[in-house]
Amino acid sequence: MSRGSKGRRPGTGSARAEILDAARTAFAEHGYEGTTLRAIACAAGVDASLIHHFFGPKEEVFLAAIGPAPRLAPPPPGAPGEAAERILRSCLDQWESPEHRAPVLAVVRSTVSHAQAAARLRHFVATELHDTLARTCPGPDPAVRATLVGSQLIGLMMARHVVPMEPLASADRDTVVRLLAPALGRCLNTPPDR
Repeated sequence: MSRGSKGRRPGTGSARAEILDAARTAFAEHGYEGTTLRAIACAAGVDASLIHHFFGPKEEVFLAAIGPAPRLAPPPPGAPGEAAERILRSCLDQWESPEHRAPVLAVVRSTVSHAQAAARLRHFVATELHDTLARTCPGPDPAVRATLVGSQLIGLMMARHVVPMEPLASADRDTVVRLLAPALGRCLNTPPDR
């Protein structure tokens, strides 16, 4: 394989995929602000100009790396506790799968400093959770209930993966579900009229 003038591999058919893999890893580990195109290029073993060729500016690399928002598997209608457990397991399945973990981490790590990442997280809560709640746990204040559930899920993601807090970070999923699902179920439950 011939090398470019900087000792890096010129663009090949696999270079775009390798850049995306390197970008996902970098954004997941360092967030938007802490990631540079130069670092992505170095990790992918390509010249930085190739990143611009395939994707354009850093903003476009970030959007390509995080890809489309993962969808929640809608739980069937049932008791709030059952819906809470299914929502929690669905989130854990996505966050801890090799396919979705890096993009989700990139979004969560970048939320404070990057408007698109914050918009993605707000969309997840306002659309995915709200729509899921409207279908499975109808009742008053669905937006507030969705936001409460979303805040707990985001906190869980932070404590398990972004700022690992032991023993939660290494707790097995069944323990996490057993302890957190009841709290989520209380948020999903429609309070009695007063």
